[in-house]
Amino acid sequence: MSDDNPRLVTKEDVDTLKNDWLTDNVIAFWEELLEREQLKHYPNSNIVLLRPSMSFMLIQTADPLSLKDALPDFSKTTHIFLPINDCRNVEIAEGGSHWSLLLVSILDRMAFHYDSLFPHNAHEAEVATVRLGKLLGKPLRFLDLPDSPQQDNSSDCGVFVCLQMRHLLIKRLLTAPSEQAVSMSLAGKEVDATSGRKEILKIIEGFRREGEKRRS
Repeated sequence: MSDDNPRLVTKEDVDTLKNDWLTDNVIAFWEELLEREQLKHYPNSNIVLLRPSMSFMLIQTADPLSLKDALPDFSKTTHIFLPINDCRNVEIAEGGSHWSLLLVSILDRMAFHYDSLFPHNAHEAEVATVRLGKLLGKPLRFLDLPDSPQQDNSSDCGVFVCLQMRHLLIKRLLTAPSEQAVSMSLAGKEVDATSGRKEILKIIEGFRREGEKRRS
């Protein structure tokens, strides 16, 4: 695969896509895919899709300024997407039991939290908001959105994060008319997690086949 393709995923990652809780690696793969297939067409956009590991580090680090060299340069950034994990033990790799999505609008100094098991990850998301605000030197207002689409099982949270991230990125930030006020609410938005899992699996399989062809 070429260097601009999303990261490789393991068999374990693929297995979680079938009916389980998504790994950090699958969510990072999805973010890289969105960067390669969507953000690259909008070179003037300044939107950052922060990786799960970086979001977790931000939540777990008391002094966010100490992370400045490890995190992207946010000086020109307008929006940041952060996958939020409820793991509180830094000793456990791939820990936690729930994903949610935080979208920070630096322009508006607002942080919107989309939790498919509302309000499960409210604490972690608010901590991330406060620490990111300190890092940016701009206090951010935290909004935990109770009308976010809700999952009906215990395993679809990561898929909700992926699909909602794409919807908010494309429909709300990249393609909305500049003169139009854009709502960040996802009230009434349906999330088909089953189809989402199949779509992500199909994309990964496509990259796998492409890689095999290039090696043959």
